[in-house]
Amino acid sequence: MDTTKLLVEIEELEKEIHEKKNKLMELRKSVPRNEVNNYVFLDSSNKEVSLLELFGDKDELIIIQNMGKSCSYCTMWADGFNGVYHHIIEKATFVVASPDSPEAMDAFAAERRWQFPMVSTAGTSFKTELGFEKDGFQHPGVSTFQRDDQGRIFHVADAPFGPGDEFCSVWYLFDLLPSGQKGYQPKRKINKTSDFDLTNNIAIQVSNQPEAVNFYTNILGMTPVWSNDSETKLTFGGHNFYMEKSEENKVFFEFAVKDFEIAKDLLLTNGCVITQEFGEKSVMMSDPYGLHFHIFERA
Repeated sequence: MDTTKLLVEIEELEKEIHEKKNKLMELRKSVPRNEVNNYVFLDSSNKEVSLLELFGDKDELIIIQNMGKSCSYCTMWADGFNGVYHHIIEKATFVVASPDSPEAMDAFAAERRWQFPMVSTAGTSFKTELGFEKDGFQHPGVSTFQRDDQGRIFHVADAPFGPGDEFCSVWYLFDLLPSGQKGYQPKRKINKTSDFDLTNNIAIQVSNQPEAVNFYTNILGMTPVWSNDSETKLTFGGHNFYMEKSEENKVFFEFAVKDFEIAKDLLLTNGCVITQEFGEKSVMMSDPYGLHFHIFERA
C-alpha cells in the first residue's frame, strides 16, 4: 500500500473511532439513572463527609475509583488528573475515593503533591455497590453523579480504567513511538534525580495566629480546613499550610524518602541536626544553612 492510501485509511479509521466513542458516551449516559444512598466517608482530616456534601456548590460530581497507594497505575492516573484539576472543577466537583485510611491517604497525597480532595471508602459499601470492588478485589475507574433540587443523588455513568484507556494520556503518546507501550510499568518516584521528594506540606510558625490566619485567608485567599488553639491548616493552590503558634517564626518544609536510615545518616554526616523526633522513621531537622524540614519514610 502506498503512503497516500495508508494515510487516508488512517484518517478514515480515526474518524470512525471518534464517532463510535461519541456513541459510547451517549449510550452510557442514556442508561436509566438510579438513586443512590447518601454514603458517609472520611476525608483526609478524618472527618465524616457525606456523598451529598461532596457536591459542594455543583450539581454534578466526578468520583475517581482509586485503588489506593499500593497501585502504581492508579497513582499515575491521579497524577494526570492533578494537572487538569483546576480545569475540571469549573464544570463539576472532582473527588478521588481511596480504600486507604485517612492518615495514609493524606500522607500519600502530600507526597504526590495532589491538590484534589480525597475520601476514604474504608468500611463502606460504596465501591462494592457500584461494582468497583468484587470478591474483595479493587477495580479502578470513574463514576459520575447528579443531584436534584430535593437533595436526591443519582448515579449517572461509570467507566473502567486500564492500560491504553482514554483517561491517562501517556498511553496514546507511547502508541506513537516505534516501541509502543511495550515494557512500560509506572513508578511511584517523582524526583528522578534525588532520593528526596518534596511534599506539599509547609509549616509556618507565627506569633499571632488569629491575625495571621485572617491575613492568609482574607488577603491571600487561602482556604481554611481546620483550626484549634495552637494550629491551623490552610490550603492554597495544592499546598497545605500549617500555621503554628510560636515566637520562633520559622518555616518548615517536608521531604519523603524511600529509606529513612540512609537519608538520616547522609544528612547528619553533612551537618544537619535533629530538632524533634516523632517516631522511628519521622523527625524534624535543620541544616547548617537555614532550612528546617520534616523527613519521613514513605509507606
